Amino acid sequence: MNFRKLAATALVLLPVALPTAAGALDDAQKKEFGAFIKEYLIANPEIMLDVQDALEKKQQDARLQQASAAVKDNQEALFASKHDIALGNPNGDVTIVEFFDYNCGYCKRALSDMDEIIAKDKNVRFVLKEFPILGPESEAAHKVSDAFRKIAPEKYGDFHRALMTAEGRHGEESAIEVATSLGVSEEQIRKMMTENPNDASVKEAYQLATSLGITGTPSYIVGNEAMFGAIGSEAIEQKLANVRKCGEATC
Repeated sequence: MNFRKLAATALVLLPVALPTAAGALDDAQKKEFGAFIKEYLIANPEIMLDVQDALEKKQQDARLQQASAAVKDNQEALFASKHDIALGNPNGDVTIVEFFDYNCGYCKRALSDMDEIIAKDKNVRFVLKEFPILGPESEAAHKVSDAFRKIAPEKYGDFHRALMTAEGRHGEESAIEVATSLGVSEEQIRKMMTENPNDASVKEAYQLATSLGITGTPSYIVGNEAMFGAIGSEAIEQKLANVRKCGEATC
C-alpha cells in the first residue's frame, strides 16, 4: 500500500477519505498512516492555511444561503416595515436596507457611503433599520430616535445624520440634545417614549437579524442578498446595478 499517496488523498478529501481509510487499516497501518500525515503536514504547513480558507469559504457560503432564504421569507418586514423610514427616493426602484447602531464606529464611517449613493442615484430607497446591539447606551439612544421619528418623520434624516456625526458615545442625553436642536422638545420625546415605546421595532429588528445571520453592524440587504460589514459604496452600487440588470444582487 502506498501510504504517502493515501495520506495526500486523505488531506484533500479528509471528511470522507479519513474515516474510510482508517476503517480499512489495522493498528500498525493506522499508526504508520498517522505518522505520514504528520510528516506531510510538517513539511507542507501551508496546507493548513488552504484548509482554513476552504472552511471559511464554506461557512460564508452557508451564511449567505441562510440570509438569502431569510430575505425571501421576510420581504415586508425588511423593505416595508412601519417602524422604518426610507431616505432618498421613497418610490425608488431598488431598496437598500441598513441595520445600524448609533454607537457603531463602522456605521458612522459608512454614513458617507449612504449619502454618496443617495446623491448619485436619484432612484434608490435607503431604509434605516435601527438595531441597538452595543449596550444600554445604544438602547437608550434608539428609544429617543424612535420617538423622534414618530413625532417628526420629515426630520428623521437630519436627526440620523446629526447623531451619527456627533463625537463620542450616544445615549439618552445626547440623543435628546439632537432632538431639541431640531425643534422637538424633551417633553415631547419623553411623552412619546412612555406612551409608544419602541419595543415592537426592536423586537422586529432582532428577529430579522437572527433569521439573516446578522451579528454586527452595519449590515446591508440589497435585492436577495445580505452583505455584512462596512463594504463601501462601490460594492453596494454594484449590487444595485445587478438588481436592475437581472433582478438579483449577483447576476
